[in-house]
Amino acid sequence: MKAIDFFCGAGGLTRGLLDAGIDVVAGFDIDSECQETYEHNNEASFHSIDVRELDIKKLKSLSRIRSFNNVLFAGCAPCQPFSQQRKSAATHQSTTLLSEFGRLVEEALPRAVMIENVPGMARIKGYSTFKRFLSLLEHCGYDFDYDVLDAKRFGVPQTRRRLVLIAVRDSAASIPDPTHGNGKRVFRTVWDAISHFPEISAGDSHHRVANHVTASITDVNLERLAHTPPDGGGRRDWPMRLQLMCHKNGYEGHTDVYGRMYWDEPAPTLTARCNSISNGRYGHPEQNRAISLREAAALQSFPDNYKFFSSNKHIAQQIGNAVPVRFATALGKHIKRIA
Repeated sequence: MKAIDFFCGAGGLTRGLLDAGIDVVAGFDIDSECQETYEHNNEASFHSIDVRELDIKKLKSLSRIRSFNNVLFAGCAPCQPFSQQRKSAATHQSTTLLSEFGRLVEEALPRAVMIENVPGMARIKGYSTFKRFLSLLEHCGYDFDYDVLDAKRFGVPQTRRRLVLIAVRDSAASIPDPTHGNGKRVFRTVWDAISHFPEISAGDSHHRVANHVTASITDVNLERLAHTPPDGGGRRDWPMRLQLMCHKNGYEGHTDVYGRMYWDEPAPTLTARCNSISNGRYGHPEQNRAISLREAAALQSFPDNYKFFSSNKHIAQQIGNAVPVRFATALGKHIKRIA
C-alpha cells in the first residue's frame, strides 16, 4: 500500500506509516520550513503547497501516482479551530481544510482514508465540518469507524487523546484495539523516554546530541524551579514571595504551568510550546529547566536519530504538532490489515 500525507508537518505520521510498511510517496504542507526536517528523515518528497490549490491532476503529477486504488490518504488538518484552548466563536479558515481534503477524497476515491485530530472536532454544534465529511464518505461508498484514542495506549510515553477516523472502500472499517494499559503492556513513561539523555542547563545545548537544546530561563524562574520538588512538583510548592501576581489572590488558574513532569508516568500532552515551563507541566523531572527539544521529540516517540531543522521556536512547533510516531505506526499496521 502507498500513502500520501496531507498536512504532513515534520513527518511524524509519515515516519510511523513508513515503519508500518506503508510506502509514503509524498507529503504536502503549506509550511515550507518543515521541508528540511521532513526530507532529511523520510524516504518521501515534501511539497510546500496549500491543499486548497491541489487538484487531482496536480496531485498525480507531484506524487507520481497514476491510480489511487491502493493508496491511503492521511489527513491531519491543523487542529486550532477544534481545540478546547480556542475560545473564539469566529470561524477559522482552517476549518475549511477538512472540506478541501474531502474534496480530494471525493475526486480520487483512494482505497483508504485516515484523519487524526483533537476530540473537539466531533463536538462542534450543528451540521459541522466533521459531520459533512462523514456524509461525503458515506456518499462515496466508504465504510468508516471513528473514536477518541489515547496515544499512551499505543506505546507513546505521553497522554494524548485524539479523534481518529479510518475509512475503507470494499471492506469493513474498524479502529485498532489498544496495546497498553488495562492488563496489557505497561504504559511507557517519561523515564523510559528521556532518562538516557545527558544533563544540560537551561539555555544550553549538547554538542553531540542533535536538538538537545533548552530554552533560556530568567533568574526568578530558575529560583522558582529550585523550589519546585523533583518528580511532579509544581508552583503550589513555592514560597509566597515567588508566587506569580495573578495567583496571589486565590486564583488557581492552570495548576500545571511551571510544573515538573513525573518520572514514572506518561508525559502530559505536548503542544507547540512544549519547551517552555510557563505553558504547561513541561519542567524536567529533576533538572532546573524545561525539557529540551530532543526530549520533547522522544516523548512524541520520534527516534533519537530523527533530526529537526529550523529555529528552536519552529522546531518546538514541529514536534508539538506532530502525530506521535508509535501511534502512527499502530494505525498504519491496522489499516494494512483491514484495507
